[in-house]
Amino acid sequence: MLDGMIGRKVGMMSLYTGDGRLHACSVIELGPNHVTQVRTQDRDGYTAVQLGFSGPRKRVNRPQRGHLRKAGIDAALTHLQEFQADDASAYTAGQVITASEFTPGEYVNVTGTSKGRGFAGGVKRWHFRGGPKTHGQSDRHRAPGSVGAGTTPGRTWRGQKMGGHMGHVQRTVLNLLVVAVDERRNLLFVEGSVPGATDGEVTVTRGRKTARANFEPPVLGGVAPEPELEEAPVAELAEADADADTSEAADTDEITTTTEGSAE
Repeated sequence: MLDGMIGRKVGMMSLYTGDGRLHACSVIELGPNHVTQVRTQDRDGYTAVQLGFSGPRKRVNRPQRGHLRKAGIDAALTHLQEFQADDASAYTAGQVITASEFTPGEYVNVTGTSKGRGFAGGVKRWHFRGGPKTHGQSDRHRAPGSVGAGTTPGRTWRGQKMGGHMGHVQRTVLNLLVVAVDERRNLLFVEGSVPGATDGEVTVTRGRKTARANFEPPVLGGVAPEPELEEAPVAELAEADADADTSEAADTDEITTTTEGSAE
């Protein structure tokens, strides 16, 4: 069993589980991933499985193209990453890994690159409250204020919160519940939000939280399976048909008698 896979964020939607609870889910297209290399203890000093995923970048450089050709892969896999596995020898180069590696009810960690916000001031970046709005203040409503002490230390401390580049950093959200898995379309539905914009690359790894017991995943496709009905014995069906014929005959005789009486 692999420790994680590579995918991309598709969007968000809501799903109802079998117990009737509504879950706001992030949809991740998890794979297909291709095994590009298997690390062994004898050759590399550790065991791991390297996976490749076709991300938004289209071009592959020559060294990476040769690496993929050696594994017998023709696809342009632009994102390569290694993951731990229970038994790395069970995987071979060129093997395709799908979203079926994960099951509903377990917890995963999702790592991605957050949205870039460009240059932001202290109010937006660090939630500063700004300066006073009165007493003669002018154009100081969103100013950062003092950034250092006087004589001692006489300088600005390293790491002082100021305006600067905001976002576009790697972030990890821990212990997101896997609500459903669509193996046909390689989609993973996890409860909660994941970092990054739509179509951004993400890495899904297994969480440390214990999986839920007796978890009822939603029925994908919107059509629930029909319950199985017990078939009645043939004798009961024949008896019911006979009773129906008798009642119809009685109704016909009653209508005929009423019609004759009215004619007289």
